[in-house]
Amino acid sequence: MITVVIPVLNEQDNITVLLKEIVEISQIVPISEVIYVDDGSTDRTFDVLKFLRKDIPILRIIQHEKRSGQSAAFMSGVRAAGNSIIVLMDGDGQNNPADIQKLYEIYTTHQKENKKIMVAGQREKRYDNALRRLSSKYANAIRSYVLKDGMRDTGCSLKLMRREDYLRLPYFDHMHRFLPALLMRDGVKILTAEVSHRPRERGVSKYGFWDRLWVGIFDLVGVRWLLCRGLPYNLNSKEIL
Repeated sequence: MITVVIPVLNEQDNITVLLKEIVEISQIVPISEVIYVDDGSTDRTFDVLKFLRKDIPILRIIQHEKRSGQSAAFMSGVRAAGNSIIVLMDGDGQNNPADIQKLYEIYTTHQKENKKIMVAGQREKRYDNALRRLSSKYANAIRSYVLKDGMRDTGCSLKLMRREDYLRLPYFDHMHRFLPALLMRDGVKILTAEVSHRPRERGVSKYGFWDRLWVGIFDLVGVRWLLCRGLPYNLNSKEIL
């Protein structure tokens, strides 16, 4: 079964619509719980979630007392998940829950070959402003060159993986931006799926150009260091009886 983990910060107007879409796709894909992590919202996000939980039994709510960041929210949700498979996605409505079916089908097709798999969504067409699209294009190119992760779009939050593989990763703030490289470091096979991207219809983005730039550069150096300090890819061991 699948747990969907969604971090939110001041997304009161997006919760009802997005949650309804997830409930609909759960009739096709084995989603048995949806965990919303309220990362210290100051609007009515938490109240909306509590109201919806009365009629949506698969909904679970986790609340951070203060804003801790998207990576911390993802980690809280994954730790609380009751299923072995998790799906990460944004709570702003730009990820389409219908694409979870595509990720799940790819996962089930390949899981017999390698049980350690992540299926990462890659946005076919982005509905963001020109500055965000341009900065993302160059950031992805630099990251891919430095980390050799072969990904053209790690900014797409929609990803499916095993819970145990995620929890094995070293935690640090902003780690969600580097999940493919970090999982590859631990021997996880990365598969991709072309997914849709929708314009934001309600609420405002929580990220700006400059905060992404400087934090991204700093984190990139750290992730590169982690990759160089991982176990050898060809390491084999056996117990002598």
